Amino acid sequence: MFRTAVRNVLAHKARLMMTVLAVMLGVAFVSGTLIFTDSVGTAFKNRSAKSFENVSVAVRSDGASASYGESGGGGDEAKEDPVLTERLLKRIENAPGARSATGTLTGFTALADKDGKLVGQGWGSTGANYYPGPGGKDDRYTFTDGRAPKARGEIALDSRTAERTGFKPGDTARVSTDGPVTKQRITGVFDTDDGSVTAGGSLVLFDNATAMKVLDTGGEYSEITVRAEPGASDAALKSAVEKIVPKGTEVTTGKVLADEQAENIAKDTEQMSQVLLYFAGIALFVGIFLIANTFTMLVAQRTKELALLRAIGATRRQVTRSVLLEALLIGLVASVTGFLLGSGVAVAMRAGVNAMGAELPDGPLVIAPSTGLYALLVGVVITMLAAWLPGRRAARIPPVAAMNSVHATPTTRGLVVRNSIGSAITALGTAMVFMGTQGSANTVLAGGAALVLIGVIVLTPLLSRPVIAAAAPVLARFGVAGTLARRNAVRNPRRTAATAAALMIGLTLITGMTVLATSMQAAINKMAVDSLKSDYSVTMANFNELSPEVRSKLDELPEVEASSPLRTAYGEAGSNFTQMTGVDPRTAPELLNFKFSSGSFDGLTGKKALIDEELADDLHVAVGDSVRFRFDDGKTRAVKIGGVYEGNDMFQGLYAATSVVDPHLDKVADDQVLVKMKGGPSDTAEAAIIDALGKNPAISVKDKQAISDELAQAINLLLKMLYGLLAMAILIAVLGVVNTLAMSVFERKHEIGMLRAIGLDRSRVKRMVRLEAVVISLFGAVLGIGLGLFIAWAAGTSISGTVTTYTMKIPFAEIGIFLGMAALVGVLAALWPARRAARLNALEAIKAE
Repeated sequence: MFRTAVRNVLAHKARLMMTVLAVMLGVAFVSGTLIFTDSVGTAFKNRSAKSFENVSVAVRSDGASASYGESGGGGDEAKEDPVLTERLLKRIENAPGARSATGTLTGFTALADKDGKLVGQGWGSTGANYYPGPGGKDDRYTFTDGRAPKARGEIALDSRTAERTGFKPGDTARVSTDGPVTKQRITGVFDTDDGSVTAGGSLVLFDNATAMKVLDTGGEYSEITVRAEPGASDAALKSAVEKIVPKGTEVTTGKVLADEQAENIAKDTEQMSQVLLYFAGIALFVGIFLIANTFTMLVAQRTKELALLRAIGATRRQVTRSVLLEALLIGLVASVTGFLLGSGVAVAMRAGVNAMGAELPDGPLVIAPSTGLYALLVGVVITMLAAWLPGRRAARIPPVAAMNSVHATPTTRGLVVRNSIGSAITALGTAMVFMGTQGSANTVLAGGAALVLIGVIVLTPLLSRPVIAAAAPVLARFGVAGTLARRNAVRNPRRTAATAAALMIGLTLITGMTVLATSMQAAINKMAVDSLKSDYSVTMANFNELSPEVRSKLDELPEVEASSPLRTAYGEAGSNFTQMTGVDPRTAPELLNFKFSSGSFDGLTGKKALIDEELADDLHVAVGDSVRFRFDDGKTRAVKIGGVYEGNDMFQGLYAATSVVDPHLDKVADDQVLVKMKGGPSDTAEAAIIDALGKNPAISVKDKQAISDELAQAINLLLKMLYGLLAMAILIAVLGVVNTLAMSVFERKHEIGMLRAIGLDRSRVKRMVRLEAVVISLFGAVLGIGLGLFIAWAAGTSISGTVTTYTMKIPFAEIGIFLGMAALVGVLAALWPARRAARLNALEAIKAE
C-alpha cells in the first residue's frame, strides 16, 4: 500500500500542487513567525547585554523605573530630599574596586525640525546628559561626526534624528524642555542603542551641568552606574557601594539588571509570537478546507481504482491508510518547503515592522531546531487530519457499487445529518452571542461567535442552493454559459461549500473588524465633537503638565473669546477611586458641552461640583447632595452636587472650580487649556496660538478633528496590521478556488467534450468556468460579509455600554470593495482552469471516462 500511495502521489502531482502550496504557505507563516520572534528577541537581548557591558553595579532610588540603556521619565517634579546627588556619585567613584561612576539624567526634550515641527512623537522626545568618564568619553554614546556638547548652548543629536531632519554639526536647532524655546548649536552626531530612538523617537544630549538644570531633575540623577576595576568582583563592589549609599536606594549588579531585561524581552516576544501564531492558525484552518476538498475529489475520481483494490483483497483500513500515506508524503514535502520559505517570511515581517516606524535592532536570523520540528509536525498533522475523512469515506464504498459508477454522490441521509448538526451548533452559538450582548462575560460572546461561524460552515451546502439561485437572473444574461455555470456551482453542494467556506472565514474576520473600527472611529469623533465647544486644545506634546503662564499668554490674544485650564487631582469618593478636575467656572459653559440629566453649569460656582451619572449612581447622590472627596494629599473636602452629566472616556468624574482643586495639587499646573476663538477654528487662528506660545515644539495645539484622529490612530494601525496578517488566509482561499475548478475541469472532461461537440465554442467554455468561479467566490463573500456584520453588531452592542457614543456604522464603500475583490478573485482563479477547459480536444474528452 505504501508503493501504491507513492505512485498515486506521483500520478496526480499536478492536481496535488495547490494542496502542497496551501500547506506550504501555512507552515511558512508558522515557521516565519517563530524565526522572526526568535531573531528579534535575540537582537534585543544582545543590545541589552551590550548596554550593560560597562555596568558592574547600578544604584537607583527605591521605586525608580529607569534602567540603563532605556529612556525613562527624568523626574518632572523636584523631590524634597535628593538622593542620587553628584556628591554621592563622587563617594561611590572612590569606593574600593570602582574604576568609574556615571550619572544618568533623562527627561522630556522637544526638538523642532527645520520647518518648526516637533521631531517624532512626544513620548519619544528625550533629552539626556553626556557624562565624560576617564579619558573624557561617555561609553554610552559613540560619536560619528563632530564632538560631544561641553557647555550651555550646545547639543548633540542621535544619528537617526540627524538623518531624517537634515541637521549636521554647526547647525542651530530650536529646543524646549519644560519652558521657553532656546536655540542650541549642534556640535556632534552619535550612535546609540537607546530603546526610544530605535522605536522612532529622538535623543538630544546636553553637557552634564546643563542637563541637571534644564531637565528639571531636582538636583539628582535618575541612576548611577559603576564600572569595576579589572579583576574586581561585581559582588564585592556591590557590598562596598551598599555601605556608602543612604537608605531609600537600591543597589543591583549589572548582571541582575541584564537578566531582568532579558526576561522582560522574552515575555514581550512571546506575546508577539502568540498573536502572530493565532493568525497563522487561521491560515492553516482555511487550508484544511482546501486539503479536504482536494482529497475528496481525488477519491471520487479514483472510485474504480479503489474498488479494484478492495476487490483484490485490500481491507477498508488499508484503503484509508493508503489515502493517509499520500497525505503524509504531501505534508512532508510541504512542511520542508514551508520551513525553508519561513526564513523569507521572517525577513518580510521585519521589513514590515520597520516600515511602520518601529525600527528593530539589527541581528542575524535565529533558526532554532525546535522551529523545524514544529513546522514538520504542523504540516504533517494538518494534512493528515484534513485527509482522514475523505479516506474514511473512500473505504466505505462497496466494491461492486464503486465499479458501476465513476463518481459517488453524497447520500441524502448524510446531508440531513450534516444540516441537523449545523443547525444545532448555529442555534447554540446564536444564543451565546445574544447572552454576550446582554452583559455576560466576553468569553461567552467570543465562544458564541466561533460556534456560529462553525455552524454556518457546516450548513454551507444547504445555503448554497438558495443563495446561488438568487443570482440566476444575472447569470441568465450570459446565455448558456451562465446557466451552465450556475448548475455546475450547485451540482455538488459539499464541494462548493468547502471552496466558499475558505473565503468566507477570511471575509468574516475582515468585515467584522472593519465595521468595528469604522464604528469606533465614528464614536470617538462624536465624543470629541459632542463634548467640546472649544475650538482648540493646548497640551504638552508628551502630555506632561503645562505652566499656568500658557493660559495667561493665550488670554492676551485679541482673537481668543474664552479659555479655561483643566487641572486634575486624584482621590476617592466613597469607595470609588476617581478624579476631580478643576476648570474656570466663568468660561466652562462656553468650552464644554456636557449633557445634563439634572442641574446645569450654574451648579459649578463656589464649592459646588458636577458629577457624572455613573459615579452619582454608585454614590447614590443627586443634585443638592454632598460628596466627601478624599484627595491624594490626605485631606478631605465636601462638595455639593450642582449638576449630573453624561460622562464618557474623555470627560468623567467630578468637575469643580480651580479654587477647589488647586490647594490639593503638589504644583499648580494645567493638564490642558481649552480655547475658543472669536472667528472659530482656522489656519490663521491656529497660527496665532502657535506664535503666541513662541512656536514651541514642546506644546501641541489640536482642533477637534486632530483630537479625534489622534484617538483613532491606534485603531487604524491595528486594522492595517490585521489586514496584513489575514492576507495569507485569503491567498490560501484563492488557491482553493483554483484547485477546485482545475480538478472539476478534469473530472468533467467527458461532459465538456460533449458540450463542445454540440456547439459550445471555446470562448463560452471559458466564460462558463469563469462565471462558476465568480459565483462560488461571491457566495463565500456574501456569507462572510453577513457573518462579519452579525459578529460586529454583537461585539459593538457589548461595548456600547462602556463607549456611550458607539453606534454601528456599516462602511458600504468598503463592503462594496470586498465584494468586488471577491469577484476579481474568482476571475483570476479561473484563468488557468478556464484556459485548460477550452483547450480540451473534444473527441478525446468524449472518450474519457
